[in-house]
Amino acid sequence: MADLISYGFLAPPAGLIVLSTLSAWLALWHPRLGIAIGIIATSLLYLASLPVVAARMLDDVEVKMSAKPDFTGAQAIVVLGGGVHRGDGGKVPDTLGEASLARVYLAAQAYRQLKLKVAVTGGRARGAHVPEASLMKSVLESDFGVPVSWIEDRSRTTYENALFTTKLLRADNVSTVVLVTDAWHMRRALWSFEHVGLHAIPWQAPLDYAEADRLDDFLPDIGALNQSYHALHEALGLVYYRWRY
Repeated sequence: MADLISYGFLAPPAGLIVLSTLSAWLALWHPRLGIAIGIIATSLLYLASLPVVAARMLDDVEVKMSAKPDFTGAQAIVVLGGGVHRGDGGKVPDTLGEASLARVYLAAQAYRQLKLKVAVTGGRARGAHVPEASLMKSVLESDFGVPVSWIEDRSRTTYENALFTTKLLRADNVSTVVLVTDAWHMRRALWSFEHVGLHAIPWQAPLDYAEADRLDDFLPDIGALNQSYHALHEALGLVYYRWRY
């Protein structure tokens, strides 16, 4: 069942759009109940699309590093994939998505500062032709001049990233790593790696700030809706992971 539908369906906008649609049909038979559900669903969707609300939600899930992080004891850098642009398997190749490219860039920064070996993790996304880890390895080595020592290309979830990468690194007696991913994804990633027995130190990723000093910050925005999705997806994901694993 987990392969058919994800807990991420509960995060906006998918769940709220479905609920709004169902409420309209329900109103044909139970007007009061249908209208009440519709008002609630559309109001929540409106709030989730406001930049000021999205920024607050992200602030609650993002991991913020200390001013002087201690990387003592770190033995490797692990960078997690963040999505791909699927090609056609022929003339148009698969390429890394925006989030993956940003993480690769952060991994290159970490490598130049720490001089540690690098591991990439990410399997084949649905419909993709090449494992995400293979794409990250190619970009790191060809575009950034960063050698990749380990490649984990079977995982499909953050937990599998942690589980399969830990098995790979333990063979080389690696027990502490620097973890590279988005700030909003870091909390669930850290929990996953620690849960499978690999100590992880977060590498700072850019944070999203909003000062709410413009009228636009209180008007619906598609970018804010995307941020709200990430924030709620991670909050739900952490609860789900703690329950399942």
